[in-house]
Amino acid sequence: MKHNSDLTHFAQRLRREMTKQEKKLWYDFLHTYPHRFRRQVAFGNYILDFYCSAATLAVELDGSQHFSADGISYDEKRSAFFEANGIRVIRFSNADIARNFRGVTEQIDQIVKERTSNK
Repeated sequence: MKHNSDLTHFAQRLRREMTKQEKKLWYDFLHTYPHRFRRQVAFGNYILDFYCSAATLAVELDGSQHFSADGISYDEKRSAFFEANGIRVIRFSNADIARNFRGVTEQIDQIVKERTSNK
């Protein structure tokens, strides 16, 4: 799937300006994870927060804007697009990162292992 090349500069900016929660997940877990994850990956007309191609898995971190009616609707549309393209999407709130970081990392690890064990 080709991505919208107009998103490339925006994705680069998002990588430079990660949120506190994105930084924590990236530097404290995904950066050194055995299966490579990439940050702010353009896919179609969207940008994934974190993507592991080996597991075809997207990890999305949701701030407060994602919990409004418009945010929920937009996220459902995005997730449906990714799922239709074979990418599993898992979502965590910023509060999950702050309050249950270990649980978040364990869930990511479990899903990656499940999705790569058959490949």
